[in-house]
Amino acid sequence: MSALPANHAAIHATINAQGELVAADAALLGLHLRAGGVEGGPLAIPQLATLARLALRLDTLISRPVIAADEDVDIDMWVRARPENGQVSLSIVDWKARAAKAPNPVVEQERQSDLVRAADGWNWRIDNNLRFLAMPRIAPTAVDESWPDAGTLLTDFFKLEEGADQGFPILNAMAERAPFLDQHAAVRDRPDERYILSGFPIFDTHGDLMGYRGKAAAVAAAAARDSGSAQQSAYMHMFGQRLDRALRKPLGRIIANADTISGQLQGPLRRDYANYASDIAAAGRHLMELVDDLADLQAIERPDFNPAQEDIDLADIARRTVGLLAVKASDRKIRIDAPDPDERLPAIGEFRRALQIMVNLVGNAIRYSPEDSMVWVRAEQDEAWARIIVADQGRGIAPEDQEKIFDKFERLGRDETGGSGLGLYISRRLARAMHGDVTVESAPGQGARFTLSLPVRKV
Repeated sequence: MSALPANHAAIHATINAQGELVAADAALLGLHLRAGGVEGGPLAIPQLATLARLALRLDTLISRPVIAADEDVDIDMWVRARPENGQVSLSIVDWKARAAKAPNPVVEQERQSDLVRAADGWNWRIDNNLRFLAMPRIAPTAVDESWPDAGTLLTDFFKLEEGADQGFPILNAMAERAPFLDQHAAVRDRPDERYILSGFPIFDTHGDLMGYRGKAAAVAAAAARDSGSAQQSAYMHMFGQRLDRALRKPLGRIIANADTISGQLQGPLRRDYANYASDIAAAGRHLMELVDDLADLQAIERPDFNPAQEDIDLADIARRTVGLLAVKASDRKIRIDAPDPDERLPAIGEFRRALQIMVNLVGNAIRYSPEDSMVWVRAEQDEAWARIIVADQGRGIAPEDQEKIFDKFERLGRDETGGSGLGLYISRRLARAMHGDVTVESAPGQGARFTLSLPVRKV
C-alpha cells in the first residue's frame, strides 16, 4: 500500500543527468522501490523519469499532472520538474491515492467477439429463439451439405454436445448475453460431420438481445492445429488491427503539430525548441512506418492471405514509384533513371502490393546510396517473367549476408535512423504470394541490384 504524505506537504526529489534518483522524500522513495528500483539507481517510475529527461533537455521548468501505478492504488500527482546545475529537482505539490480501476468486463466481451470474427468456418445467424435467419450462403466444406432454411431451429439442425461443466456453452452464453467460443455440435442427419460453434450476441438500439452471429468450424480443420494457438493467433490479428487504428490518429496529430512548431508557422521560436519539434516529427514518422510494417506483417502471415491476380504494368508502377520518392531522392541529391514513358511491362499480380514492393526497393536504394549518386530502375521481360531491377551505387552487400537481409527484423547491424528490418521480409513474402520473387545480386563496394519478378500471363 502506498505511504501517503500529509495532504498539503510537497514531496521533493533530485535526479541526476544519468536519470538516477540522487535523493527523495520517503513517499516517492517508497514508490520507486516498490516499482523495482534501488536506492541511488535509475528512477523506476517511467512517467517521472520521462518528465525529468524532458526538463533537462529543454532546460526549462515543466509542470504537469502525472498518474503512477502503485501496488493496489493509482496515484494522481502534480509534478514540477526544474533543471538546476545539470540535475533535475522534482516537486510534487499534490499526491492523491485512489483505488485502481477494476477491469472493464466490456473489454473481455469485445475480445471474445473479435476471436469469433477472426475464426475459420462458415457464417451463421440466429434470433433469440435459436432460429436460423436468412443470410447469404457461404458453402461449408461438404459438397452435399445444405444450408438450414430460415426458421429452422439451431437444435434441429445441430445436435449440441455438453461442455466440460456438463452444460451447453451456447445456452450458458445466451443466459449471460455473452460471447462463446467452444460449443461442439454434430449435424443431426450427418452425425459424422462435427463442428465447433462460436458466436457473439447482437443487441438492438434499446439493448435488448436480438440473437447471435457466429462461425461454424469443421472439427477436422480445427483438429489440424492446436485450438489454443489458433485462438491466440486470431486474437493477435485483431489486437494488431486495433493497435493500428489506435496509433494512426494520435501519431498523425503528433507529426502535424510537430511540423507546425518546427516550421515556426505560428511565429518565431527558439532554435533549440524548433529542433526538438523536428526530432519529434521524425520520430513520429518512424513510428508510423513501423505501424505500417506491423500491419502488413499481420496480413501476410495469416494463412488465408491471398493477393489479387490482376493485369498490371510493372513499368508504369516503377514510374509511379519514382514520382512518389522524387522529393526524398532530391533531398539526398540522388538521381533516379526510370523506365521510359512509353515502355510497358505487363505482368500478373496485385497493383497495390507490387507498388508497395517497388516503394520499398527504391526507398532502400535512396536510403543506402551516397549523395550525388544514381539509382537505375530497369524493366526486363522474357516468355515467363516480367522483371524490374533496382540498382544503386551503395556500399553493397557481402555474399554471406544476401539471404539474411530478407529475414524478419534483420538490419545487418545498420544504425541509421529509420527502418524496422521488415521491409525486405514483407516485400519477398508479398512477391512470393503473387507467385514471383524478390532477389538480390551484390558485392561489397559495388552497389546492389534488387529484382522484382512476377509472372506474365500465359496465352
